[in-house]
Amino acid sequence: MYGKSTSRAGLLLLGVQLTALWPIAAVEIYTSQVLEAVNGTDVRLKCTFSSFAPVGDALTVTWNFRPRDGGPEQFVFYYHVDPFKPMSGRFKDRVVWDGNPERYDVSIILWKLQFDDNGTYTCQVKNPPDVDGLIGEIRLSVVHTVRFSEIYFLALAIGSACALMVIIVIVVVLVQHFRKKRWAERAHKVVEIKSKEEERLNQDKKVSVYLEDAD
Repeated sequence: MYGKSTSRAGLLLLGVQLTALWPIAAVEIYTSQVLEAVNGTDVRLKCTFSSFAPVGDALTVTWNFRPRDGGPEQFVFYYHVDPFKPMSGRFKDRVVWDGNPERYDVSIILWKLQFDDNGTYTCQVKNPPDVDGLIGEIRLSVVHTVRFSEIYFLALAIGSACALMVIIVIVVVLVQHFRKKRWAERAHKVVEIKSKEEERLNQDKKVSVYLEDAD
């Protein structure tokens, strides 16, 4: 009995030591926090994470939704080894898995946005033994048209710059073309003038010869 008690105590002590050696870490969640999308379109709710523990079959992902106008929290999506879509409710047949746990990506896609999809979407990841940590949030706004953001202004600026470069190149090419054309016309006129001068000189020579012969 004493030997068994000692063995159990040793195993318990070893377990405590191993737990103590495991770094105390929490899952960290990364989201866009604020997202805007057009009514009737599809949107990707991006959620990535970092964890000290290796990703395995124990990983679980839970997506929930809190309406902007209040009301109870609603289930959106669940992942554990395989994705589990909602069998009923507002998100039935409207949400699909678009993540890759090996790349620490647990994103989903929401189809056919509606105005009552406005609200906060939460992304919770547990990767034992890392089960603590803040829950990621995305505040989604469904609008008629997307407002201009810095990205759109940047794209507009780049597009305008490219268009300006194309216009400059076209103008340079046209200017060179007209210059060459003008030089060609001038050269042609010079040739015509020389030809006329030579013809006139020849005529003068013929007249001179004729007069000499007449004398």
